[in-house]
Parts: sequence; C-alpha cells; structure tokens
Amino acid sequence: MTTAVELRPARPQDLPAIGRIYAHYVENTVATFELTPPGPAEWSRRLEAIAAAGLPFITATVDGEVAGYAYCGPWKSRPAYRRTVEDSVYVAPDAHGRGIGGRLVDELLTRCARAGARQVIAVIVDADGAASVALHRNRGFVEAGRLHAVGFKHDRWLDTVLLQRSLIG
Repeated sequence: MTTAVELRPARPQDLPAIGRIYAHYVENTVATFELTPPGPAEWSRRLEAIAAAGLPFITATVDGEVAGYAYCGPWKSRPAYRRTVEDSVYVAPDAHGRGIGGRLVDELLTRCARAGARQVIAVIVDADGAASVALHRNRGFVEAGRLHAVGFKHDRWLDTVLLQRSLIG
C-alpha cells in the first residue's frame, strides 16, 4: 500500500517533530556529529536562518504527521561560497523504506536551484552511511573527497565522504 506523502515548507509548529526525529539520530547513530540534541530555541533559530538565507527547509508529512525533513544551509560563511549549499536529510525511523528520503532530496534540489544555488554538498559519515550515500548517488551526486578520522562519537573515530551535485547544465 502506498501512503500519500506531502512535501511542503517547514513551519514553526513542525519543529517539535523535527527535533524528535533528529534527536533519534543524535543519540543513537553517527549520522550526525552533534552529541546533544538541539532544543526548541535552536530549532527556531535554524529555521529562521535558513529562511533568511532564502534557502529551502521542507518537511514530508504522512497523514498530517512529520515523517522527515530536509534543508540546505550555506556551505561556508565566506561570500565566495554563497552559491554552494550543504544538504541535511532525515527520515523518521518508522518511516524508512517508503521513498520519503528520495522525495525530500528531489524536492530540495529543485528548490535549491530556484534559490540560485549552483552546487550542493552532502557530508556523510562513512560508517553506517551506505543508504545515505546511495540515496545521493542515485540523484547525481558524485564523490568529491574523503576526510579521515575527523569526528569522534560513540567511542570511535569516524570518516566522512563528501558528495557533490551540480545544479547547472
């Protein structure tokens, strides 16, 4: 059975659900290098900062409930990087395997192009990141490099793989 997934801009009332989804990854995985889940004030700040930058922050809902989210933020703060963004995509643990991550990335890429982004970078922890790498590669991202032992979480050193997708012809 296929469940309808609605993609739309994130709203402040989505932030508690977004925070719960992300907290799962912070506390139980190495998908993010954050060690403590951000609180409500930090999520509000992030949503406002992304909107102020003119970049997309979207949610995927199923039956009115947030099942995942994605956003792009500036890759670096220096002005010459202003057309390069970094994506973040998270799907609720109970919503995996429904194609939600792919739908989020596809929509994110479309909205990033509309916002004037030229390059999208994905920074993926190499350990346990095969699904995320595959998700991005299936959407035209190519490996741009690796950073070795740059993060330490859950008592182990972790590498990241950098993937890049051009939004120009």
